[in-house]
This record gives sequence, structure tokens and C-alpha cells, in this order.
Amino acid sequence: MRTIGKTVTVAAMAVALLVAGAIAFGPTADGPAGDLGTSVSNRSSSALLAPVVSAGSLEGTIASLQDRLRAVPDDWRSSASLGLAYVAQARVTGDPSWYPKAEGVLARSLRVNADDNVDGLLGLGVLDLARHDFSAALHRGRRAAALDPHGAEAYGVIGDALLELGSYDRAFRAFQTMVDTRPDLSSYARVGYARELVGDVRGAELAMRMAFDAAGTPADAAWTAYQLGELAFGSGDVRSARGWYTRGRELDPSYVPNLAGLAKVAWARGDDVLAVERFSDVVSRYPSAEFVVALADLYRATGRQALAEQQEDVVRAIHELASESGVNVDLELALFDADHGDPTRALGAARAEWGRRQSVHVADAYAWALYANGRYARASALSERALALGTRNALFLFHAGMIRLELGDEQGAARYLSAALTTNPNFSIQHADAAAMTLARLEAGR
Repeated sequence: MRTIGKTVTVAAMAVALLVAGAIAFGPTADGPAGDLGTSVSNRSSSALLAPVVSAGSLEGTIASLQDRLRAVPDDWRSSASLGLAYVAQARVTGDPSWYPKAEGVLARSLRVNADDNVDGLLGLGVLDLARHDFSAALHRGRRAAALDPHGAEAYGVIGDALLELGSYDRAFRAFQTMVDTRPDLSSYARVGYARELVGDVRGAELAMRMAFDAAGTPADAAWTAYQLGELAFGSGDVRSARGWYTRGRELDPSYVPNLAGLAKVAWARGDDVLAVERFSDVVSRYPSAEFVVALADLYRATGRQALAEQQEDVVRAIHELASESGVNVDLELALFDADHGDPTRALGAARAEWGRRQSVHVADAYAWALYANGRYARASALSERALALGTRNALFLFHAGMIRLELGDEQGAARYLSAALTTNPNFSIQHADAAAMTLARLEAGR
């Protein structure tokens, strides 16, 4: 049974440590890593957890580990492995109720062995990342690294946490250590995310192709294909995005995000009926708030207000369930409520999250919540913070443009809106048309 425990520890750690972090050192063929590229998606690193193992195989492993612990309750290694498997199951199924179960067995593992339990510490660090408690994750990662300085996983937890806390230089150094220790799919994915974050999309694609080549299973490859599809879609290349999403579906039909990617492709190509059909299929199988919001926005854009409101209620229920399971959803609430009619709540959530961490994603959400409350000068300062890394994120640029417009800076507004639409004309179901119409009006008035 120790073999089962070790196997699931490796697999589940791979799930958790594919929080695509950041490493952007050295030049690429197109110039230094800090040069601006075409685009970056609106993902934070913690949104990129990858289901490297399928739900079915996890269910079998979980059952085996549970049997083991019923027979040998003090097997701290199996407890750590079971905790990691629970975290992985939450990610695979989109069900955060697995997180409290993970916390319980991981805490038990550390109670049995508190001295050199690297797996238990890393398991709790991974759980902290999944729950968006990045300060706690940083603490656990550093403790694990002190116990095992040669373990790559600890530097993954450290770097992921630092990245989300907005400590980019330190995050990059942690990931450099990780890559030096073990270059593999997880490391390459971090290289890709980092280059995307600083705007080097060509470098990001190169790194993610290396991750794709390093994939050891169809599930690995399907996840990596999705990341490549997201890079292409975020750059406005719908055709390439469709190719990667399709390839991912062929590799592992059970990995639902590739179907969500194909739903976006259908919408971008003007086929709203197919987009609704695909998004409906997605949310019935994988109730991620991101995809439910997309379906709600699509319903509203096509004039089906009652259906949109129903899906928005589902989003609120998802956020509530996540919060009850110990997940901090303030960043998600800030953006959702700013866009869907509760600006006061949005600002409260954004302000609270900014107090915890000052990443570019939080800066953008805080700026947009301030915009929704009519506080445009402060919003402008925060939107500039959001773009401080040179991030070419179309949604960030759209937010900056609309904020500048409210400040009376039509030239600045047009510049940002043009950059958003040049980066990705299909950046948002809710906002892309508004961006195009506003830009056309500004250009006509010159």
C-alpha cells in the first residue's frame, strides 16, 4: 500500500503544482523576456491547476487509501497522499467540499509525524493555494524546502504563493530553482505562464509546447493543449485556438475545459446557438464559476434575460459553496459583482483582497470595482498598476480605457480600447461589443 500512497502523492502533487507560476529569465529568439508581446489571458496562476489524473482513477486511489488508513490509522504517508488526492478530486470535479476533507487528513498526517513530514506540509501548502490562502501556502512551502532543499515541489508552492502575493521577482527566483532542480511539464508550464504574464506570448507558446511534448499521459496532454488554446485565443487567433481545443478533446474527452474553449470559438465565429449548447454541456458536467458566468453573459447578450439571471444565481451559489469550504473568493466576487449589478459588494471584496495581496490581477479587479462605484481617479491609478508588468491583457486594457474615458481623456481611452481589440477582438462576451462601439464613437469624433 505504500506504493499506492507514493503514486497518488506524485500524481496529486502534479495536479496541484501545475498552478502555472512564473519564470521569465533570459532572452528568447524575439527579445528579452520583459518585452511586450501580444496578449496574456485573464487568468491568475491559481486558476491553472491541471487535472493530470482522471476522476475515475482518483476515485479508485482514494478508496484504496481509505482502506489502508482503516487498517493502519497512523500511516502518516498514506494520510498525506489521501489529502493530496482529495485536493486533486476537488479540482477534477469542481467540487470544493473536498477541501475540508483534505484538511482533516493532512492535519492528521502532521499530528502523527510533525518532525520531517515533507509530504504533509506540501499537501497543506497545495490546499492553501487551492483555497487562495497564499500567505499560509508560502509559510508551508518554506518549511518544506527547509526539510528537503532538493525537492522541486516545495519551490513550486513557494513560487506560486509569491506570484499570487505580487512578489514577482522572488517568485521568479523560486521557480528558477524549481526548473534547475527538475525540468518537466510542471516547470515548463510555469515558464509559459511567466512569459505570458510579461507579454512574451511567443516565448509562452514555445514553453507550453515543450510542456506538451513532456506530457506523460493523455490527460497531461489535454490540459497542455487547453493552455495552448488559451494562449492562441487570447492573442485573437481563433483558428489556432480551435485546433488546440479540438486536439485536447481528442486526447481526453473527459477534460471539460477544452469543450469550453470550443464554446468560446463558436461564439467568436458568430454561432451563438452552438456556443450556448456547448457551454450548457460544460456547466452540466463541470460547474466552474468561470464557465457559468460565460453562459450567463451569452444568454444576456442574446436577449434571454431570465435565463441569464438563473445562471447568475448559480454563480452566486458556487461562490457561496466555495466560501463555506474555506476558499477565499473575493477576487472573483469583485469582478463578478462589478459586472453584474452589485458595485458596493464588489468594492468591499476588492478592497479586502487588495489588503491581502497586490498582484496585477487584484489591481485590475480593484480598479474595475472602483469604476463601478464612480471613483475614477483611484481606479485609473489601480489600472496602471495592473499593467505594470507590461501585461497585454485585453480585459485589463478595456478596463483602463473605460476608466480613462470617464476621466475625460478620450485620447487615452481610444488608445487603450484600440490595444484591447487589437490584442483580442473576442476578449469578453459581455464587453467586446461595447469596446468596439465605444472606440468607433471616439474615432468618429476626432
